[in-house]
Amino acid sequence: MTNKNFTTTCPLPIEDYPNVMLAHGGGGKLMKNLIEKMFIPAFSNDILETQHDSSVVEISGTKIAFTTDSFVVNPLFFPGGDIGSLAVNGTVNDLAMSGAKPLFLSAGFILEEGFPMIELWRIVSSMKAAAEKANVQFITGDTKVVDNGKGDGIFINTAGIGLVETPLEIVPKSVQSGDAILVNGDIGRHGIAIMAQREGLEFESEIESDCAPLNGLVQNLLDENIEIHCLRDLTRGGLASALNEIATSVNRQIEIDESVIPVREDVHGACEILGFDPLYVANEGRMIAFVAPSDAKKALEIMNKHEFGNGSVQIGAVTETRSKLVTMKSTIGATRIVDMLSGEQLPRIC
Repeated sequence: MTNKNFTTTCPLPIEDYPNVMLAHGGGGKLMKNLIEKMFIPAFSNDILETQHDSSVVEISGTKIAFTTDSFVVNPLFFPGGDIGSLAVNGTVNDLAMSGAKPLFLSAGFILEEGFPMIELWRIVSSMKAAAEKANVQFITGDTKVVDNGKGDGIFINTAGIGLVETPLEIVPKSVQSGDAILVNGDIGRHGIAIMAQREGLEFESEIESDCAPLNGLVQNLLDENIEIHCLRDLTRGGLASALNEIATSVNRQIEIDESVIPVREDVHGACEILGFDPLYVANEGRMIAFVAPSDAKKALEIMNKHEFGNGSVQIGAVTETRSKLVTMKSTIGATRIVDMLSGEQLPRIC
């Protein structure tokens, strides 16, 4: 029975949402509305309202970044990674987007009864290797088992803690007019790698996920005193969703140029076949950096020297215009609005 007090105070028409959430898997405008109109009002505080990939708190004079994420990717194993490496890198990257140095992770496993032990060991080994690559440690965890048929194999939750040593406040609201927008390489590979594996599609060359830890790349920028205003990893909803979120946060128009956005030819072809727009396809090793225009050239030089920044380019800039729009100059010279998707283009992607 529905609690009458809840339904009268809930900021969303709750009777319309349960089935819609399940159908879409959570993403785009639906998830944005759910977060902004239900979760944030329910748990509202100054820290939560920064709406960044991780939250930064000060404890006894030390700034700590904290984040959590859950991973339900299907299939569990895909070219370039698996649910284990994804869980580590996803959480490491969320911490890095606040300018933090990731230190410690937790891992919570929800296992379905009958899940093969050999697959579990493969995932755990992958997590160990990814943690070593990112220079983080697992220091706590939990395991639960659910009935056969109730857990879809395995779900993983990871939380992370990092140390914030930079004096910069790297949050969406720090973005300024004129900021250069940099991306650290080609986009769309993770989502297409998942879809190809899920649907048994074969292309001339295998498309691998870009799944990777970005903390080293971010640290290199900080070590060289690049004036970073905001960082955002391009996971669910891809580049387009990340840009829209930032534009909304600062009430500034963002302009990007389609001709310089890096998309590999095989990924572009796969998107055309599948009816996807690479701007909205998820990534797990890509980020955008909003930096002061005077530092853009130097930042690109630093990024391109890193193994996970090879192919970095400037794709656009923040304008003076007070609007929450993201506009893109197309390859034929026309300008169009890049909107937030109403749902999620690819569910179960992370």
